[in-house]
Amino acid sequence: MQLNPSIGTIVTGGASGLGAATARRLARHGVKVALFDLNGELGEQVASEIGGIFCRVDVTSDDDVDAGMARSRSLIGQERILVNCAGTGNAFKTAGRDRESGAIRHFPLDAFERIIQINLIGTFRCIAKSAAGMLSLPPFEDGERGVIINTASVAAEDGQIGQAAYSASKSGVVGLTLPVARDLMDDGIRVNAILPGIFDTPLLQRAPDRVKRAWRPRCRSRSGSAAPTNTRRSPN
Repeated sequence: MQLNPSIGTIVTGGASGLGAATARRLARHGVKVALFDLNGELGEQVASEIGGIFCRVDVTSDDDVDAGMARSRSLIGQERILVNCAGTGNAFKTAGRDRESGAIRHFPLDAFERIIQINLIGTFRCIAKSAAGMLSLPPFEDGERGVIINTASVAAEDGQIGQAAYSASKSGVVGLTLPVARDLMDDGIRVNAILPGIFDTPLLQRAPDRVKRAWRPRCRSRSGSAAPTNTRRSPN
């Protein structure tokens, strides 16, 4: 797809981190960009800097996503590109002892569910609603109507200590990308996923130091046990 001012784009999680960087890069190509995010202050700032628009959207809410897409489409037209960057993480061991009290605790299930709701279900919610809109567009000469990019993580394949929820959510993003691509391919909509490694974003900065130290890669032995390696790699 040729990037030019005729192309409308939605970037979820576009107020900071990977989302903001993606929005800036697209805007430099002249693309019209709508940022979906919960952070109104940062979202408005980035939108102002790139000549885009900001829509306050919680990707776990049908109503928010519907309203955000309606506003975006009224201002920049039906999007031909969707980049899903909205996501978050947490760090809890499946079960273990508190370092200070020695009390035994398990992963809080509401925290697990929250990560799945944002990273996995929120991603699919935006995919489905955006793809339905793209189907209303006439195809280009090569038959293409739109492009959807999903953000998974290296943690989808190599999750670290405390990342059960995050890795599960990102594995789900990887898992849904191929069947969604097959669902949409005959209508000229391409779907891909990226699996970033570690880079300096607000998500990483919020993690406790002890959690960052624990994010080390693992190599799997034939017996299935995990052994540490010397290469440092962590999730996005």
